[in-house]
Amino acid sequence: MKITTSAFGLLVVAIMSATCNQPAEQPAKVEPKKEIKQDEEIVGLVEDVLTKEEQAALTPDMVIQSFKEGNGRFMRNDLTARNHSEQVRKSTNAQYPKAIVLSCVDSRVPVEDVFDRGIGDIFVARVAGNFVNEDILGSMEFACKVSGSKLILVMGHEHCGAVKAAVDDVKLGNITSMLAKIRPAVEAVEYSGARTSENDEFVHLACKSNVRNTIENIRKQSPILKEMEEKGAIKIMGAVYDMDSGEVSFM
Repeated sequence: MKITTSAFGLLVVAIMSATCNQPAEQPAKVEPKKEIKQDEEIVGLVEDVLTKEEQAALTPDMVIQSFKEGNGRFMRNDLTARNHSEQVRKSTNAQYPKAIVLSCVDSRVPVEDVFDRGIGDIFVARVAGNFVNEDILGSMEFACKVSGSKLILVMGHEHCGAVKAAVDDVKLGNITSMLAKIRPAVEAVEYSGARTSENDEFVHLACKSNVRNTIENIRKQSPILKEMEEKGAIKIMGAVYDMDSGEVSFM
């Protein structure tokens, strides 16, 4: 069929007209943003920090019990709601923590959360393998003798890389001298099975031995803390954190 120029022009106009008359594509419907309203009051919200008078009224056994209860809440995922910003402001000029915890540096052991503690509640010292040296002993003396804390808790944990490295007597840079402080605890374990990091049972025993060794060193190397413990002003005790359950077993 032959289409003349005039007819072709009319055809183009018709097509253009039909296209232009198509309904415009509707934009995607955008849901209005819902306004998030803050609750006027959060049940269980804690804003206060420990005062000097409250700290003085505590006994070491009361602190231990509060740690056990806090660990229970941690395991149930029932941590206390806290206004951390308010606690920061209220603790600016003074602090009266109830305890000092010596823990490993392991990132899987969040000490404050493990015991459901907030800002101003506890001192935390951390070093791979939770052993003591002059600096940490000085920190413990400051916490207890100067600042009034009632408990020193040495907390090891299962599957500890530092303990495993000490078991295998790893040699690497400054890690070598660090592990030398853990090795006596490993060697003190009486065990007839395989004494390697592949043996979970032996590593567990070495972990507990290391905690006990650290406690002994605190008493030997700090006359101040030993005297405070003998007078009942503080308690020095050990614990092991279970990486699988989050439970802290007090020794």
